[in-house]
Amino acid sequence: MQSIDLNSDVGESFGQWSFGSDAEIIRSVSSVNVACGFHAGDPTGIRQTCKTAAGAGVTVGAHPGYRDLAGFGRRFLDMALPELTNDIVYQVGALQALAVSAGTSVAYIKPHGALYNAIVHHAGQAQAVVEAVRDVDPALPLLVLPGSEIQRAARAADLRTVVEAFADRAYLPDGTLVPRTQPGAVLQEPAAVVEHVLRIAGEGKIKAIDGTLVDVGAESICVHGDTPGAVAMAEAVRRALAAAGIPVAGFA
Repeated sequence: MQSIDLNSDVGESFGQWSFGSDAEIIRSVSSVNVACGFHAGDPTGIRQTCKTAAGAGVTVGAHPGYRDLAGFGRRFLDMALPELTNDIVYQVGALQALAVSAGTSVAYIKPHGALYNAIVHHAGQAQAVVEAVRDVDPALPLLVLPGSEIQRAARAADLRTVVEAFADRAYLPDGTLVPRTQPGAVLQEPAAVVEHVLRIAGEGKIKAIDGTLVDVGAESICVHGDTPGAVAMAEAVRRALAAAGIPVAGFA
């Protein structure tokens, strides 16, 4: 059976504020989206996270977001498009240096939080992200939602896109994520998350909140590291995939 990638957001601790369980999450996934310092993360923690991933043989990807530490990158910023491009270039470049110093490298890019959601529909910001990736390294794949503006813009620029789905997020019938501001947006029951993942990996579909099945064809599934019980959830997902005979392997 075709393999599936499991990814998780890591490297988000900042100074004295510890966030997430990176070392434990890394044991259950095949790729990690490492914060680049603008929405979360500092150089010491980011570098250590890269070292941990390298030691575990887990692929490192850049997780750039809006310059919004106070809002954890989860607030939309209406910014000049060239500025957004430059911010992405800056963040990916910083992570590239830290990753190399830790014995690994940046293998893909996944925008973070509000930026990730904005470029589903915001053509201008999607193009700004594409220009950043193209200028830094056009060989780097982009993790995207299917049918999104970023997917269309990336394909038009001959960049590789990798379709992503979310293990612990609820979906709307149009294939987009239920906003975090709405009840039930984040799935917290391991059994529901496992059912979600097996349907994605085995059938290429997601059950939306109204019960309809939505085609996704995902190559990678995200298990958020900051969801309550994230470590146990990631372990349960990994066990369920193994029991179903579905290999877990990085896409990049």
